[in-house]
Amino acid sequence: MLRNFKTDKPNVAWVGDVTEFKLSDNPFYLCVIIDLYSRKVIAYRLNSQNNTNLISNTLKDAVASRGNCKNVIFHSDRGRNYTSFQYRELMRLLHVRESYSDAGSPHDNAVVESFFKYLKRDTYNNEYYDTTEELNFSIKNYIEIYNNLRPHTHLNNLSPNEFEIEYYNNENKPTI
Repeated sequence: MLRNFKTDKPNVAWVGDVTEFKLSDNPFYLCVIIDLYSRKVIAYRLNSQNNTNLISNTLKDAVASRGNCKNVIFHSDRGRNYTSFQYRELMRLLHVRESYSDAGSPHDNAVVESFFKYLKRDTYNNEYYDTTEELNFSIKNYIEIYNNLRPHTHLNNLSPNEFEIEYYNNENKPTI
């Protein structure tokens, strides 16, 4: 049970979830992982299957993009993919610590649910996509804008990337 959505540096706690999109009445599933420090989307994948492979590959992408993240806490709901033996074994091998929402407690995933809400409002609900390539491009474009340009009040009106850059610049300043 995480419920603490504030961390003092990157790669302490990540949160992830999956949401569904319809494309010509066919479901597609977007899995995202967000670093709670900066609210940055650090990995995402779109797939026609909502399965353990989708979330496993997204986790591998997150670890690859972030470098040393040993003992990062990964928080998710208690969906069958997140609690599967295969996924939990992958987390163990990657030295990622698991954290799950309490049953019936949707507020534990508020950060990622909020991201999905705005993603769908700003892109998907206003567009019609003929192909998965169009949907994927729209999601990729939104995430680029979200990470690089969208100010967050939680981040002192900086974008997630600006907030992380500020952290690393301050961390590397010499002490007097």
